Amino acid sequence: MKELGEYLKETRENNGVSIEEAADDLNIDSFLVENLEEGNVRAFKDVLSMKEIIKEYAKYLGLNPEEVADEFNDFLFEHTSKISLSDILEAEKNSNKKQEKKKVSSPYTIVKQKKINKNVLYAVIGSILFITITILLVINIIRPKEEKITNELLDKKAEGDYLEFTY
Repeated sequence: MKELGEYLKETRENNGVSIEEAADDLNIDSFLVENLEEGNVRAFKDVLSMKEIIKEYAKYLGLNPEEVADEFNDFLFEHTSKISLSDILEAEKNSNKKQEKKKVSSPYTIVKQKKINKNVLYAVIGSILFITITILLVINIIRPKEEKITNELLDKKAEGDYLEFTY
């Protein structure tokens, strides 16, 4: 990355552009341009944003942005591929073995058992019982009064008395 940064710095200086001028034209902070030219990868939040800045900076300097991005990709590949090819192949082989062991099934045929919290279950059952008992009590209290009033009205009608009852 240092070589790429030095190349960008040399190109900028040959074009007679200061760091501040380049930063203003690119609408980025000057410390990012400085860190880019120094090859300080850690100054950037992620490599993708760094790559975009490198491409914009290369384009600004009159360089081919794709060639510069390819150089950056080579740097990334060299510094991030620490896993040997044999380890990758071994991991792939183990992954295939695990997949063979798994039984293929449709998500529609799999019955998932959910754990029901006992306290919630007790609360629901208790609520249902409470509501049922309350309804039965109300029915048994109101129905006899209605039957009594109905019977009284029938008796009064039979006697010829018509009184109004309100309840």
